[in-house]
Amino acid sequence: LFGPGHSYRGQASDFFALDIIVLTQSCSAISFESEYLATQQPDDSGLPARGTVLSNPNGQIPRNRYIGEPFDVSVSGNNRNVLRVGYNFEHRFNEDWQVRNAFQASLSNYPNNRIYILPTSLSEDGRLLSRTVRTFPAGNYDNTYSLDNYVVGKFKTGSIQHQIVAGFDLFREVAGGQQINRSIAPLDLFNPVYTQTLGGIIGDPSDDETTSDSLGFYLQDQIALFNNLKLLLGGRFDIVNQTFKDFIDSSNNDFQQNEAFSPRVGIVYQPIPAISLYASYSRSFQQLIGTTFDNSLFQPEKGTQYEVGIKTDLSDKVSATLAFYDLTRSNVLTDDLDNPGESIQTGEQKSQGIELNIGGEILPGLSIIGGYAYTDARVTKDTDTELVDNILNNVPKHAFTLWTTYKITQGNLQGLGFGLGLYYVGDRQGDLANTFELPSYLRTDAAVFYERNNLRVALNIRNLFDIDYYASAQRDLTVYPGEPLTVQGTVSWEF
Repeated sequence: LFGPGHSYRGQASDFFALDIIVLTQSCSAISFESEYLATQQPDDSGLPARGTVLSNPNGQIPRNRYIGEPFDVSVSGNNRNVLRVGYNFEHRFNEDWQVRNAFQASLSNYPNNRIYILPTSLSEDGRLLSRTVRTFPAGNYDNTYSLDNYVVGKFKTGSIQHQIVAGFDLFREVAGGQQINRSIAPLDLFNPVYTQTLGGIIGDPSDDETTSDSLGFYLQDQIALFNNLKLLLGGRFDIVNQTFKDFIDSSNNDFQQNEAFSPRVGIVYQPIPAISLYASYSRSFQQLIGTTFDNSLFQPEKGTQYEVGIKTDLSDKVSATLAFYDLTRSNVLTDDLDNPGESIQTGEQKSQGIELNIGGEILPGLSIIGGYAYTDARVTKDTDTELVDNILNNVPKHAFTLWTTYKITQGNLQGLGFGLGLYYVGDRQGDLANTFELPSYLRTDAAVFYERNNLRVALNIRNLFDIDYYASAQRDLTVYPGEPLTVQGTVSWEF
């Protein structure tokens, strides 16, 4: 109960991962991890609401309509190369005390002359989509580095048992690159003619870099007052700063620093062994890297959450959890409707809801994971008073999932399994202004897999019946269709 707080249009990737584990002694272990990922994915800027979820006098826009241009695949869209390296070291002094140290670096870069197309407006007759081309002459990059050090220990004060976690972490993110916006001819959504010809420069070019650094200290104590009553007390103190460097105009350089203390309190009571009642209170603090359209640094996002719930063991293999929560967030990033591709921060958003989850093995070989969520998420404060009390976009009031698997446990077919899942998402608002809705949908997924010793082979099928649905939206020009029937095969071997 106590743990950390809570495009489908073609993608090709090359992937390589390496894990090495070294056992130095019976009480120490170190693992090294590396991963390289190269992806080629065309830009997906969605489709207008008129012609997808709203009527259009010209008819329905095909869900696979591409609003970009067929530029060289090596530079268009979201192509990137990512290298991740890291290690995880653990040393156990005895049964009660251990120390851990972990480091990870993720180096992401995008190709030179990368091109990304954004929609800007739709003609009154619903046919012509005006666009802007965002180019990155020298590519762009986003590199992160994290270091976490903490100790876990158990001890007693009289008859009271304690389990503490204490440590500190360091994090740095450096992101930047050059950017030039250019014009391009409008696209007829119902009879597209692709030009590949870029127009003149729009606005001023940019060449900047944002560096975010954070240092956090944390302490948590899980206290067993009695066998059936546990209390958790914890807190975290963060110091974060951001530096913005404008390599074209140094007068735009900016710096800010923020500090915050985030407490955490929880309690669990078990009236009988099979039932746990719990309540918790926590605050969060997260630095958001980047700037607004006018190069103002983002303020940290803050949150406050209250939660109460009950967890019950329906049997020795099946459990269920019912939770009620209230979450308030401030300085949340949202899309800047006046400047496509940019973000702004809202005043305050509140989410309240109920979550029910059940999972386990109900019969030998037959397992289920199911959940239902009711969510009421709204804008509670904003500089634009017309948005206050509006429903948050992309958040359904009702959502339901059910995933079942059956695995043959004996005989010649032992290890062969099948899975079937249902995912229901209710109606959602398409933008913060609540000008249009995304309709509800029920998607069916399936899987066939085989596990034997160290071998696992799987065939996963998403959207089994190839239904048309809309996954999300940012505004009336960017509605994202859900992926069609998709089949993915995987083979893995553990050694």
